[in-house]
Amino acid sequence: MEKASQDATVTVLPPKLLINTKEPGLQWLIGSPFVPPFTIISTFRCIHYLENSSSPDYNKESEDARALLLKGFGVIGALIAGSSDFERTAREAIDAARQLRKLLSDGRELTSQEIIGAVADLDTGHVHFFLSRYGNSTSVLSPASVVYKDHPEEYVWERGCLIRCQLPIKLPFCIPVGNPPDVERMYLRATEAAVAQLKDSHVVFMLERLSKGSSNATQPIILHGRELDFSTDLLDIKLVDVEASQDSDPKTLTCRNFCLKSKSSPTVISVENADTIQVSVLLNRSEKSQKSMAPVAEYFPALEEARLLVVDFELDVLCYAAKDLSLMYAISKLVIPGLVDQLNSMKKAVLPKLLTERPQLHSYHFNPPGFLHPITAIYELSYGETEMKQVEVRRSLHLRLGLPFDRPLLRVANALDFSTLNDNSGSNSRRKGLSLLKDVHIGIPSSGVSGGIVSLVQGSYEYHHYLQDGFDDSGWGCAYRSLQTIISWFRLQHYTSIEVPSHREIQQSLVEIGDKDPSFIDSREWIGAIELSFVLDKLLGVTCKIINVRSGAELPERCRELALHFENQGTPIMIGGGVLAYTLLGVDYNESSGDCAFLILDPHYTGNDEHKKIINCGWCGWKKAVDSKGKNFFLHDKFYNLLLPQRPNMV
Repeated sequence: MEKASQDATVTVLPPKLLINTKEPGLQWLIGSPFVPPFTIISTFRCIHYLENSSSPDYNKESEDARALLLKGFGVIGALIAGSSDFERTAREAIDAARQLRKLLSDGRELTSQEIIGAVADLDTGHVHFFLSRYGNSTSVLSPASVVYKDHPEEYVWERGCLIRCQLPIKLPFCIPVGNPPDVERMYLRATEAAVAQLKDSHVVFMLERLSKGSSNATQPIILHGRELDFSTDLLDIKLVDVEASQDSDPKTLTCRNFCLKSKSSPTVISVENADTIQVSVLLNRSEKSQKSMAPVAEYFPALEEARLLVVDFELDVLCYAAKDLSLMYAISKLVIPGLVDQLNSMKKAVLPKLLTERPQLHSYHFNPPGFLHPITAIYELSYGETEMKQVEVRRSLHLRLGLPFDRPLLRVANALDFSTLNDNSGSNSRRKGLSLLKDVHIGIPSSGVSGGIVSLVQGSYEYHHYLQDGFDDSGWGCAYRSLQTIISWFRLQHYTSIEVPSHREIQQSLVEIGDKDPSFIDSREWIGAIELSFVLDKLLGVTCKIINVRSGAELPERCRELALHFENQGTPIMIGGGVLAYTLLGVDYNESSGDCAFLILDPHYTGNDEHKKIINCGWCGWKKAVDSKGKNFFLHDKFYNLLLPQRPNMV
């Protein structure tokens, strides 16, 4: 093995490489030409292997990668789990990455590009990195250092921005009725013509900033197809000098012209507030010809019986570009190739059903937890969200991305909403036109438990409390409000799309299942954990675990069990005792001393939705079973029921 060169540093941005030592397999290392060499931004699992072989099916892997990866990201290496001979295993990883990259570059040899070969030690979990500078897998060197970044989001998004292009394509063509084999040929010819038209000199691209957060909006810019350069490889492009980019020459204008120079809020830089450029594709049919001519109509009679077939494509492409990348290159090397790849992916999906029921395909962009960049998934809208074919598509994506199989992270409702990206208005979520506070526990003071471990609700929820919606439930509706908060959690995590039910709708559900008499509707009767479990089961299909304690004094004994719930399930808990109900958002527990505190969201609050007032007055905060003045928060002469909703096992 060669010695490391002085500048060969591997930079690792993901919080951890997604390594499953029980199922050692191949992972693709993802990087970008817009960040320093040998920078790992994310990892994808290889999921397609040749039959009865441990060798990847590179054709299927390349097809998936083209659809999944944003242009501006690419495969820069591979990782294999092994327990010995790390150098040999690294050569195998480098060779695999090189083969996949060759397919992704349409067969072109990328001899000038660096490749990483990584080996995860199955015994220790430590990752060993090796480098091949010029695609030569027979000669590897060790990096001078391996650096793990503390703020990886900023590393990606301070340098780059998003470019989005939506393009509906209507593809009409005539097919012979009596010659089915010709149908495929005519369809492929029509799609090839559509691809060629994207590079036509008369095509016009309009670029504008997709942002609501700035008053000094940059004027849209028009680029003509004849101005684009399709000869230069993206990996050979040099970024434009900042001073030169101030010129109005289209060749020097950069993506930075459409990026905010400063953010109006001190939030962490991430996909949600990344600068985004919107690209619209127009065909300039009104441009003057160099010579005068009359309109011409040509007649091509069909030699046999034919019919017109129209195929609709809804392309939606997202790209990642350096802010100092020329706009011309961004269009020619990112946007157009992205449109072509997505069109080809949809073309293949439509082909088998061309003459029957053509699938309704649409691309969605997701930013799964743990990922520093979005991914794109093409879904068939003719499938329902719960239809098994669509479930299997999502399950496959979860496997590739290393996501858990019990959470709906890639449903349509989770897709990035570009109408809210870059919106710095700070608006809260809305339900039926009313503004509701979300996640009010964030930023509250510590609990005061020495050496405790904090376990909290996972994800977002809305704060529901007395007198909201103009409805007076003071004195009896606390359990209803706690249930509304719980259901809002399932809505915001996209387990359900139903509206948060009103008190009457909750009562109606209990009557419909036979738990209550019809007279219960519109009453002011209190409900408890059992009734809440019935409603969650009926409306959401959610099962619940119920813990019974004989006295409030016993609740601290359940802290360990509650901590496990928040770590494994992460859902809000309802605590009901006597005529009072609370929502539990977390516990702070010291297992050695037994000291603990409960993070309580109190539905008995009757004021306005003012976050500062709610926190300062203790309506959301840490409560000890016995406070410093010896007062019991949980009553010793009352029994308590705790409702622990369980996450549905779904994707």
